[in-house]
Amino acid sequence: MMARIKLISIERPNEPEIIMSTIASPTAPLEFKLPIEGMTCASCVLRVEKALQALPGVESTAVNLATEEATIRASAEVDAGALADAVRKAGYEVRSLPIEIGIEGMTCASCVGRVEKALLKVPGVSAASVNLATEKATVTALSGVSFATLAAAVHKAGYAAKPVEDTSAAPAAAGLPQWWPVLAGALLTLPLLLPMLLELFGIEWELGGWAQLALATPVQFWLGARFYRAGWKAVKAGSGNMDLLVALGTSAAYGLSVFLLWKHANGETPNLYFEASAAVITLVLLGKWLETRAKRQTADAIRSLNALRPTVARVLVNDAEVSTPVEQVAVGDVVVIRPGERVPVDGEVIHGRSHVNESLITGESLPVAKAVGDKVTGGSVNEEGLLKVRTAAIGAETTLARIIRMVESAQAAKAPIQRIVDRVSAIFVPVVLGIALLTFVGGVLYSGNWEQALISAVAVLVIACPCALGLATPTAIMAGTGVAARQGILIKDAEALEVAHSVTAVAFDKTGTLTEGKPSLVAIEAADGGDVNDVLQLAAALQKTSDHPLAHAVMEKVRVHRIAVPPAHDAQALPGRGVQAVVRGQHLLLGSTRLMSEAGADPGPLAAVAHRLEGEGRTISWLLVQEDNRARVLGLLAFGDTVKPASYAAVARLRELGIRTVMLTGDNQGSARAVARELGIDDARAELLPGDKASIVEELRKQGHIVAMVGDGLNDAPSLVAADVGLSMSTGTDVAMEAAGITLMRGDPRLVADSFDVSRRTYSKIKQGLFWAFAYNVLGIPLAALGMLNPVIAGAAMAFSSVSVVTNALMLRRWKGAATGAGAAGQNQGE
Repeated sequence: MMARIKLISIERPNEPEIIMSTIASPTAPLEFKLPIEGMTCASCVLRVEKALQALPGVESTAVNLATEEATIRASAEVDAGALADAVRKAGYEVRSLPIEIGIEGMTCASCVGRVEKALLKVPGVSAASVNLATEKATVTALSGVSFATLAAAVHKAGYAAKPVEDTSAAPAAAGLPQWWPVLAGALLTLPLLLPMLLELFGIEWELGGWAQLALATPVQFWLGARFYRAGWKAVKAGSGNMDLLVALGTSAAYGLSVFLLWKHANGETPNLYFEASAAVITLVLLGKWLETRAKRQTADAIRSLNALRPTVARVLVNDAEVSTPVEQVAVGDVVVIRPGERVPVDGEVIHGRSHVNESLITGESLPVAKAVGDKVTGGSVNEEGLLKVRTAAIGAETTLARIIRMVESAQAAKAPIQRIVDRVSAIFVPVVLGIALLTFVGGVLYSGNWEQALISAVAVLVIACPCALGLATPTAIMAGTGVAARQGILIKDAEALEVAHSVTAVAFDKTGTLTEGKPSLVAIEAADGGDVNDVLQLAAALQKTSDHPLAHAVMEKVRVHRIAVPPAHDAQALPGRGVQAVVRGQHLLLGSTRLMSEAGADPGPLAAVAHRLEGEGRTISWLLVQEDNRARVLGLLAFGDTVKPASYAAVARLRELGIRTVMLTGDNQGSARAVARELGIDDARAELLPGDKASIVEELRKQGHIVAMVGDGLNDAPSLVAADVGLSMSTGTDVAMEAAGITLMRGDPRLVADSFDVSRRTYSKIKQGLFWAFAYNVLGIPLAALGMLNPVIAGAAMAFSSVSVVTNALMLRRWKGAATGAGAAGQNQGE
């Protein structure tokens, strides 16, 4: 039965692309996600990919066995029905989603026809039915077709579309639980295995041949019907899969038993093999059930992220709060968020103070203080105070939607290592069938015992397992990208995940990546043994009303040290030089070295101090007092971009991993050398243009390094693309995030080493899964061919091989990055 899907729950993260390509450019490529039923192994994956890729207009196809989903990029001319038909011809089914849409403005039957035609033209829609009486349209569409796309088509036809609210919860799915075939198979198979079990304890008991037939038949043809159906579809498509091997193997054992029972109907009961066929089917059903449960856990990351999406927002309209579906909130609307509620939109706080828990989005374990002017992210939790937020992004443009889009993209993509598996899978089933045939023929020729030869051939068929090969890579990637997303590391594609484990050199942008990216007051010097607090106090009085970044640094220092700021009079900006004002009856000036020279002041002993600080890349401001047509120096203030406390631990950890560190910056040599020396960076390059950074990355690659580039600005985009893998801070620009293969959701450089760590662990799980999958088949098939494996044991081994591969990948979910909850450690090192 097809479940009714609430409209809002099917909105996909890739909606903007679909809307744009549908409305703006009919020929632009679209991306569809097809939920596919019936795939059981790597051979199935390959067959579906070939079927879809053969369609004209399809650019690329990636089928994921773990999610049972195909991601297809195709031109707008590709018909949705053609995609579904191609999958069905390959022997599988495509699930479609029913969507209900409210239609406004219809008056007659011709309106109905016009709306239906408009909806059917939307790529991905296979059926549309409009009811004039209820003013609703029921659309059957492929996953990936959004409400917004359908609404745009309705609007273009001259009508209005609106969401249809569910008036009640969807009823629970009728029928038996998913494990019922396993239980039924176990109850029917246990009596068949009982004589073997009792024999272990010295008890002889025999079950009659006809009783064995009665118990084995429903297992073979009722519970095992799924293997026959899927196997037959594979044969019709000219291919093979695991189901075909199970169907052939169990049918051979069952058929041999029926033949022997009929042959000796009037004599002594011969040695039958009903227990082998029934046990294999039951064990395979058990394995598939356990595998399905395990695969569901690999998708927990996406489910938990989707669960963060609130469905309702309180929009402020004429000073009254109106509960509104989130999809109807517009950019610019003011949303009220009460304590304990999830933030429904991305926006800026315009009223109130609170702490917001962003742990499931950024991986930051501690709540973040929010006040007027601060940004909030949809999906985070408002912990204490009431906030009013002006909406900046909604729907697919929110940070949460972009996160989900990136995680889904990475989980749908294929890692380069999977290409080896695809080549093996293409020939796996035909090779196994050939080995089984040779086993039977060879056994008959060698011993003359065709019954034993047939049982050995059956063992070959049921022990071969292409499932484990198909699951090893996608399940590890899903688990790895999912746990990384929880820690604030978003991996855009599987290739970035695979490359990151082998990085040998990391190039860091300085400003905003290793440093805070804004000036701070790092040194204060008073002339003639004066009080530095007086210098700070007078400088703050001059800067109190200024918006200059250096003024903000002065006022921040005053705020931290709780220093009272005296009033200033007749304040006046001196363009390009500084500021002047009257404070405490004194005519004061604060500004550059040029201002000091023009005023005729002598820096005295402070000249050497200023020279040293400028050599470290500091910006100097001089505080002067004007006395009788001459100026006297009261002190100086030095400004610099301070190093992030976490940068110390980040560089130290990379050094422990044996990774070379390089810093690339457009700043001057003195500033670059000072930061590199302070952090212990191996190499620093300064005064670089964006193209220079990319050239240095290429230079490192030519030296044999696998290079990662870490940046956050627009000028970092070329070098992020040039690197083997780019890592972008989400605190930076959208261009940098698009250019990077990995996005770090916090401006914490320790996440760089965490990214490499989760990549290494994920790649290790992939290799472990593939090793055991290959080793299992390489060892198991010859043993079965030599008659050294009972079909029951072979069936059990085949069933649990897939389970073990998936379970091994799931162990990645326990991974925790070193940067998680380690803020204090990083700060201590910085101090």
